[in-house]
Amino acid sequence: MLRRTVVTLAAAAALAGAAAAPASALLPGGGAVPPAKADSLSFTVRDSTDRAMNGSFTLDCHPSGGSHPDAAAACDAIDEAARKGTDLFAPVAEDAECTMVYGGPVTARVQGTWHGKPVDARFDRSNGCEINRWNALVPALPEAA
Repeated sequence: MLRRTVVTLAAAAALAGAAAAPASALLPGGGAVPPAKADSLSFTVRDSTDRAMNGSFTLDCHPSGGSHPDAAAACDAIDEAARKGTDLFAPVAEDAECTMVYGGPVTARVQGTWHGKPVDARFDRSNGCEINRWNALVPALPEAA
């Protein structure tokens, strides 16, 4: 009888612990599901040749939503880069050697939270490094012509 009581109490404690688990949980295979609304970004794009992308919009991921015109594809692209270990929001290193190629006047600012970390990044297409950095965020940012 005592053993049944201990097993029952242990099972009840385990269930209570699962119910009180944080919003972030592990997926099979070890991947983590971010807490709800943890991945929320706001974009301000100026001077894009894709006029529909000029202005401000929001992007929420996990689940995808917001006012971004293609939220699901944008979230997928950012997630894929994160899986590869790329920090899409980091600036170009000061000592980077960049080609002197001008990609146009378009600029963007991205602010918010990604994987629980604050984001405040600026993007342009002023040289080869910045163009590559921009292109890594397409379709979250507009594809430049």
